[in-house]
Amino acid sequence: MSWRRDLESSSSHPASRALAFFFKSSTSACSADTSPESVLGLYHCPPLFGHSLRDLGFQRGGVRRLSRSDVLSRRASNGSRRRGCVLESWPYKQLRGAGIFASPTATLTVEPRWSPVFTGESVTLKCEIQSHSNWRYQWYKGSSRTAVSQSQTNTFTIRSAADQDQDQYWCRGERDYRPSSSQLSNTVTLRVEAEKPKPELTSSHKGAALIGNPVVLYCKLDQSAGWRFYWSKHTQNPENETKTETHSYTISSVSVSDGGQYWCRAGRGTPVYYTHYSDALWINVTGVTVPLTVSPSRAQHFITDSLSLSCEGQSDSTGWRVRRYTHSEKVSDCSSGLGSVTGSTCNISSLSTSHTGVYWCESESGESGDPVSITVTNDSVILDSPVHPVTEGDPLTLRCLYRDPKPSNLTAEFYKNGSLLQTQTTGEMTIRTVSKSDEGLYHCKHPERGESPQSWISVRGESKSGASLSVFSLLSSLMAASPYLLVSIVLTIKCCRARAKPDELNTE
Repeated sequence: MSWRRDLESSSSHPASRALAFFFKSSTSACSADTSPESVLGLYHCPPLFGHSLRDLGFQRGGVRRLSRSDVLSRRASNGSRRRGCVLESWPYKQLRGAGIFASPTATLTVEPRWSPVFTGESVTLKCEIQSHSNWRYQWYKGSSRTAVSQSQTNTFTIRSAADQDQDQYWCRGERDYRPSSSQLSNTVTLRVEAEKPKPELTSSHKGAALIGNPVVLYCKLDQSAGWRFYWSKHTQNPENETKTETHSYTISSVSVSDGGQYWCRAGRGTPVYYTHYSDALWINVTGVTVPLTVSPSRAQHFITDSLSLSCEGQSDSTGWRVRRYTHSEKVSDCSSGLGSVTGSTCNISSLSTSHTGVYWCESESGESGDPVSITVTNDSVILDSPVHPVTEGDPLTLRCLYRDPKPSNLTAEFYKNGSLLQTQTTGEMTIRTVSKSDEGLYHCKHPERGESPQSWISVRGESKSGASLSVFSLLSSLMAASPYLLVSIVLTIKCCRARAKPDELNTE
């Protein structure tokens, strides 16, 4: 019984591909037998080729590689089908050197293709042999000639790269039939970085962003490639991350709710390998602030009176709360013993002098409205003055208010910056058209009940900076003024500084 077997070789060698017409048989048909070290006996069949191997260009000591066209043209020139074979003996190494029995080529690749990889990342080596089948794959590392692993599949995976995995790798195929092995593959160098990378988060805005304008965040990572980027707001919560394919994240039209703390990190591969989170970046949004509504709407109050402070009733006021800064130099909100909270409103049922302080509205993202100064006194007289700045050109009415019982004589004197302005029998005075020159420290005085604390009245024109400058220019006069006013002004200054450096505060 005879059977046909190709003399197999790599497809990269056309001559050996052409010589795959030989037969191996137990009968008188042409056969081929190999001896791995010394002589290869070839029974060359003239019916197939019409020429001996010597005729085809193989000469002892000077073997040359034939092209496929050479062999096919010689084969076509023979029209006879004579029986019998010509035996020629050739050194096996010479024929293999000519490319007739060259081992198949192995090619090693690595996924992912970026370099370096970081400790913990997954890496897969792939050994590809183009011809034949039923390969077993041997994997080599470093200078060792002993395989570190063998597999039936052509992939070798390092599931969590470590420092000791950094080295050169190559592969080779083996099987039970000729050719029994491939050539050694090319080498691949695997670089492993021990330190997990940390990106840098930056913003297109160096200051506060205006509402409605675009803001772009950038997650900068210099190490290698293949990264996707993940963005967190307020907290580092993987479940609420936003993923982008590029290193930028765009807020096309910012609103107050976009303000707050942001982080980014990068990830790549399967399973995903994540970098460290970046440092936090604060995004401040300006353009709309929520003013504090005070009821009763005045800057001074008696002890035991009730007071309502509210951030509601304004556009985009959801999530805002009342905050205060007092002589204790701590920032607190209504829920920390200040009063009862309903939505964004803080209700204080009975005031005490400890409630004297600076109050404002603050959003969840840290945006805040303009502060107002509230003074609570145990005296018998207060000045009914506005808590917010007065607009230039508007009228302004100031009143002297008294703790019960109300005096029969309402005559009161009104002072600005310590100088008497008017004496009014009705207990109130009116400035019909307010100008910038009306800005200053005001208080009233009753001949029997005494005088009120002083309050600063601001006049709002085209620029708000003037009011602040006037406050500082008058600080010297405060030493002789009411201690309530001094406390209020100092608290306002400290509050502004505290809001500028929130991380330095101890929150109650």
